[in-house]
Amino acid sequence: MGSEGPATITIHVTGFKKFHGVSENPTETIVSNLTEYVKKKGSPKGLVIGSCSILETAGQGAIVPLYETLRSAISEKDSTNSSRIIWVHFGVNSGATRFAIEHQAVNEATFRCPDEMGWKPQKVPIIPSDGGISYIRETSLPVEEITKALAKKGYEVMTSDDAGRFVCNYVYYHSLRFAEQNGIKSLFVHVPLFLTIDEDTQMKFAASLLEVLASLY
Repeated sequence: MGSEGPATITIHVTGFKKFHGVSENPTETIVSNLTEYVKKKGSPKGLVIGSCSILETAGQGAIVPLYETLRSAISEKDSTNSSRIIWVHFGVNSGATRFAIEHQAVNEATFRCPDEMGWKPQKVPIIPSDGGISYIRETSLPVEEITKALAKKGYEVMTSDDAGRFVCNYVYYHSLRFAEQNGIKSLFVHVPLFLTIDEDTQMKFAASLLEVLASLY
């Protein structure tokens, strides 16, 4: 046996706080309880949950804490070279009836209502140096494969090419750009309200998603 153990994969997770029209964001509950939940169920081999953070539901005004959160994964990367790092961002889609694995984000901020810091951009490029508002960034993770694996476990889940134009898409776009620049990976997952799919099922889904991601390596 070599001295090197199996390569671990480190997953960092974020959810969002409340926002306009959603007083209790299910992703805050999921992410706050995930580490404990996975520990109880028995963590998949080689999987480490690096951090669980709750983001402000805001774009431009919350950009500094967002980048502090994203960078926290990289400082750890330097000390653990065998690690593979994935960011998983959970967001709520209150009109959804199933889970959605988001394939891409668009360089456009068009907020239908102001974010929690009062910003309401219309057709603004998220990163002007990337070009116009039609520019797209895609995750390097195999979303179809991930979706199929989760469907096989019995979840109502689909692949999506439209993460909206609100804060979810805004955060995903920044995260995908950050991931590309730093040689890591990023994924955004939309979940329904707990009224639509109950909390227990959503916790199981989140744990299963981590398991599927760990099995890709």
